[in-house]
Order: sequence, then C-alpha cells, then structure tokens
Amino acid sequence: MFSPVYFDHNATTPLEPAVRDAMLPWLSEQFGNASSRHEYGRAARRAVDEARNKVATAIGAHSTEVVFTSNGSEANNLMLKGTAACMKTGVVAISAIEHPSVIKPAEQLARRGWQVQKLTVDRDGRIDAHGYLTVMAQKPKLVSVMLANNETGVLQDVITLAAQARAAGAVFHTDAVQALGKLPVNFRSMNAAGVNALTLSSHKIGGPKGAAALVLDKRVEIEPLIAGGGQERGLRSGTENVAVIVGFGVACELAVQQLAMVTPRLLALRRQLESGLSGIGATLFGSGAERLPNTVYFALDDVDGETLVGYLDRAGFAVASGSACSSANPESSHVLHAMGVSPEKARGAVRVSLGAANTAEQVSGFLKTLQLTASQLRHLSAVAI
Repeated sequence: MFSPVYFDHNATTPLEPAVRDAMLPWLSEQFGNASSRHEYGRAARRAVDEARNKVATAIGAHSTEVVFTSNGSEANNLMLKGTAACMKTGVVAISAIEHPSVIKPAEQLARRGWQVQKLTVDRDGRIDAHGYLTVMAQKPKLVSVMLANNETGVLQDVITLAAQARAAGAVFHTDAVQALGKLPVNFRSMNAAGVNALTLSSHKIGGPKGAAALVLDKRVEIEPLIAGGGQERGLRSGTENVAVIVGFGVACELAVQQLAMVTPRLLALRRQLESGLSGIGATLFGSGAERLPNTVYFALDDVDGETLVGYLDRAGFAVASGSACSSANPESSHVLHAMGVSPEKARGAVRVSLGAANTAEQVSGFLKTLQLTASQLRHLSAVAI
C-alpha cells in the first residue's frame, strides 16, 4: 500500500524522536514552575538554562542573548514593535518578500507615524542593491530582511546588507527561521557585520511547536510586548513552557550535528526534482539565485496551484501552494508579485520543501504523479471551456 509522502517541511517538520524523549519527563513527573524557589522549580530552571545554552551554542551566540518566545511570529513582532517603541518615529525598512509576521507589524508601525519603506527585489527574489542603498540614504532606524525566504528559498546577503545598514545608523534584524538546520547560521559573525537580532523557530528543525527565540544583541534597547512576572530578562513575561523549550534546545543541538550530512542529501534531491520539473516545462521561481537546498517553487502553465495541491494531496503527496502562514489569503503570493511574476503565473505556484527523510524514489514518484495530474487538470479545463 502506498505511504503518504510529506514534502512540506518549510511549513513544519516531524518531531525528532530524541526531542520527544527529552520532553517527556517535563510533561509528567517534572512539572515545576521555573520561577518557583523549591526543588521542583529549580529543576525546571536548570532545564530552561540548559536549553538556552544549546540554542545559543548552535548559532554561536551567548546564552544571555537568547530570548524565548512562543513562536517566530511573536519574536518578529517583539523585535519590530519592541525596538520601535524605544525610538522616535522615522523610517523602518523591510523587504517586499518578508513573512507576514514582519509585514503586519510594520503596517502597525505605519499607523503610529512610522514611514515604511519596502525594499524591492529582482526577478529572482534578491534584494535590489541600488534600491537598498537609496533607502539606506534615508537613514532608516530599523531594517528587517529575512535570511531565507519561506516560499522560494532564496537567500539574502545579510552580511553585506547589515553592514550597509550599520553605516546608515540602523538596527538590523533578520528572520532566520527557514535557514537553521539547512545551512550554517552564526550570530557572532553576523553580529560583527551589523546584524543586531535574528529569529529562530523550533518546529522548523524537528522540534516542538510552541517554542522560538529572538536572539538579540544586548546593546539594543527594546520594550517588551508582554508585561508581567519579568521572565526572559523582563523581555517576555509568562510562565516558561519548560517541555517545549527543552525540546527546542535538543532540536538545535541535533540540527547542527546533522547539518554536514543533511545538506548534501537535500541538495541532491532538489536537483533531481528541478531536473524533472524542467523536463515537463515547469517555471522555477528564484532558480537564478542562491537558495536553500530543500526548496523548489514552481508553476505549470494552465494549471491552478491550489487545485493541483488538492489533487496531489489525494494522490498521497503533501505540498503547498505557498506559505502555510498565509494559506487563508486567497490572493496570489506577495513574494511572487514582488518578483514581477504575472498574477496568472503566480496562481499556479506550488512549493515543495524537502526533508531529511525524503528519498530519490519519492521524488521520482512525485514527478510521475505530477505530470499525470497536470494532464488530467488541463483536459478537464479544456472540456469545461
């Protein structure tokens, strides 16, 4: 019997067995509140501290720079709105291809008197260098550019961009949620170049949902979004979810340990998939840029992406028509729009994001099913006309 194939790892990843095992005691007999002063609480505090060290070590940061949040969206909101709250209004610059959790807070800042500048990208989804320098000449106070795009997988040269932002006097943040576990991420070297903060998320790397982190240069002044008991150095109050934080720490540790083995495998599968897609006439978005090793974003002529995703799901292949976080939005991808892709072509977009457990045989099966399904949909469309 055919087993379903999961090709949507940019949306979320399966929980690593070692992560689950590390979490289990903190879901049963180890139930203390990390703020309590008795042994139950002290044990929970030690577990949180150990997890914080693991997250920091995975990206070359110091443990005091790691602020735990409940998800990547909260971390992005904390960075943009929390930092802006400590500044006089001015220019905030974000790329036109950011995750909604950066775009929406920027829109909120605009309603509070900030001027939002959208950084344009080229047809492959890379930040336009001339346009970027033009915006930097306006002396923005805050800049946010994602390291790896969740839809296309396209990577940005955040080292160069951050250095230019620093020269303009700006605080620079990067959403690195999609990058960790797929390529090396080192906050210390990035910080030296001008990156003041980055965002990570547990469930993108085999960890549990419900844990993330804002890794923050302590020289950056920031106001908390959530006030209360003063947890996370007063930057994110609320009782720590010890179990998921422990899982996040182990997931970070494993991601770094497995990186040298996983990345080449993913890249080989991506190339196999892209070769097959090119053979059936697919358009590959962002193919001229450096990308994550696991991500392929494509469209087939005269085939609607949402419809194709549904048919592939029934055939046993889980893929996406874009970002899971914006799946409620019926409009075509804002990322593809920023790249100059026509609305007609964008409506056909489908994302495949591979994981460590995927195989060449699964990719071959997907390509055969895709070609057959696309032919069926084109035939149905022709009959309807």
